[in-house]
Amino acid sequence: MTNTKRQVVRRVLGMALGFGCFLSVAGCDYWPPALHAQLEELRSEMDTLNMEKTQLQSQVNDLSMARQDLQLRFDELSRVNREKTEVIAGMQRRLEASRGKGSKVLALGKAPAKAKTNLSATSLVKKKPVVKR
Repeated sequence: MTNTKRQVVRRVLGMALGFGCFLSVAGCDYWPPALHAQLEELRSEMDTLNMEKTQLQSQVNDLSMARQDLQLRFDELSRVNREKTEVIAGMQRRLEASRGKGSKVLALGKAPAKAKTNLSATSLVKKKPVVKR
């Protein structure tokens, strides 16, 4: 190649490189319409998903509060149930004890004698029933 051809090739490459650098610095503002449509669609989907996320988070918070309330009620009812179970067990023990005493008394024959000695003359008189009007 001759000097002139080399100079021309260098000039063309230099101009192409300079134009490429100019475009990279200046930027290209051309966006195809299809790309704009896709971006808008993605933005609308993102807004919809954010709104749904907010609603679901609100529901989660409400359900969490309801769960805490139910847990408190459950704990309270469990406590009351334990107390009632203890009361019932105590009553059953007293009933068994009184049945045991009653059977001992009947076996010894003392129950009828005690019943007759405790009666007084005033308790033998029949009282008239009260009539409500």
